[in-house]
Amino acid sequence: MSDGAGRVAGKVAVISGASSGIGRATFELLGREGAKVVGTARREELLNEALEEVRRHGGEGLVVPADLEEAGTAERVVQAAIDAYGRVDILVCNAGVGWKYGEEHPGTMAALHEVSLDNWQDVIGGVDLQGYFEMMRAALPAMLEAESGAIVNIASMAGVTGLYDAHPYTAAKGAIVNLTRSLAITYGKQGIRTNTVCPGFIDTAMIAPVIGAFDDPDTAALLVPMKRPGKPEEIAAAVLFLASDDASYVNGAALVVDGGCTSRSFAA
Repeated sequence: MSDGAGRVAGKVAVISGASSGIGRATFELLGREGAKVVGTARREELLNEALEEVRRHGGEGLVVPADLEEAGTAERVVQAAIDAYGRVDILVCNAGVGWKYGEEHPGTMAALHEVSLDNWQDVIGGVDLQGYFEMMRAALPAMLEAESGAIVNIASMAGVTGLYDAHPYTAAKGAIVNLTRSLAITYGKQGIRTNTVCPGFIDTAMIAPVIGAFDDPDTAALLVPMKRPGKPEEIAAAVLFLASDDASYVNGAALVVDGGCTSRSFAA
């Protein structure tokens, strides 16, 4: 967006988990909407692909390949944004795990009686909760100095309702939702808004092990009233709203974007 137009024009946005799925869609959308975007994730090749897409649409940004589970990573990412652009206006915390992680790390997406302490710590003490804490803690000083900022955390519909399994995951997502509320009331008076987006079933690699359920129309209707999974771009649109000045009086909200899953008491 070379003419500077857009809903976040002139802003500097840091996005974690920017190499794929929701994070990449958000990175690219904020870039198209005028923000200078700083993306981080572990996979450098995919980050560079996302950055090229931003540039193809006239946007500007940089990428910081990094693993949030390594000490000091969050500070390094935020400092890269400040060194390049002088500030951080928007922080999108998105890096996390899903059902695919459960295949690679058995027990992490299980019911509580099947979860080991190591499983629990992999999720709670790893990128799914601690990574959010570290990114927000790293970005807050710059936002407090500017007395302005928008933090958008990606949680899950499982942060506002229960699941039959994935109990470490639901605990982490619920913690993100309530930590968001706490930050909203603490820092709102200093011009910093903090909100959460709670996606439902979104067609990304994270839920690849279960996305095949939507191939059957009857099962799809049982899972989601709209009978389909969401697209990463549909979550990115919600993030854009909360990050932009259009949401100037939205603080502490948990915006559920799940096709209606959590709106019903039982499947029809």
